[in-house]
Amino acid sequence: MISKNKLKYYSSLLHKKYRDSEGKFLAEGKKIIEEAMESGINAEVIFFTAEFARHEEDFISGCRKLQIRLEELKATELKRLTDTVTPQGIVGVFDKPKHNLIENLNLKSKLIVLLDNITEPGNLGAIIRNCDWFGINEILISQNSADIYNPKTIRASMGSIFHLKIFDELVTGVVLSKLRSKNYKILCADLTGENIFEMKLPDKAVIIFSSEAHGPSSVVLGNTDLRITIPRFGNAESLNVAAATAVILAEIKRRI
Repeated sequence: MISKNKLKYYSSLLHKKYRDSEGKFLAEGKKIIEEAMESGINAEVIFFTAEFARHEEDFISGCRKLQIRLEELKATELKRLTDTVTPQGIVGVFDKPKHNLIENLNLKSKLIVLLDNITEPGNLGAIIRNCDWFGINEILISQNSADIYNPKTIRASMGSIFHLKIFDELVTGVVLSKLRSKNYKILCADLTGENIFEMKLPDKAVIIFSSEAHGPSSVVLGNTDLRITIPRFGNAESLNVAAATAVILAEIKRRI
């Protein structure tokens, strides 16, 4: 049985400052927890309710065979570990992967996505999911973006966060300088850019997606080789950044 103090400790991981200081994060839901475990991320403990165990006996049995620590909680206790209105009955505590550090920025892909100032966790998670769908293996995320381990980001990614190599908390200017030194062409999605359906694609590129509310920063624009855009046919002011990401990546992957 878990103590009140230990439960309080784990519930603190709903907040970024404690995720950062402890090097751990929470993942809710069977599918997302399975994705995390299959990716090789260490599970410290998995909490579940009696109702979840009744419906998912095989899953609980499998966790025991893997010698993962399991703790049964009351529904009211488990709710303290989630930020959802209707919890799914299972929450895992995982160690953060070690690869997402700038010192390990050894990029190998010819096409990389950089996300700058994407502050809405749902958008960030959806973009990560889009990247996974279109086979983008390496993603760079600026320090002024939402936390990739925010529970909303993880849910919106539908587990894709565990499939990709993600470098987060990066200083955009520093990263772009490193990429330019490695002969990457820097493309920036922008309303005033060149038509993505007609432009010639470089052999090795980084595509930057920025805040839809504020647009690309001066740092991004100062390091951009080419601005790209999706042509508008109607009257909408702009596209949601996650939707724009899907359209642009679909066009690029169609042609390479």
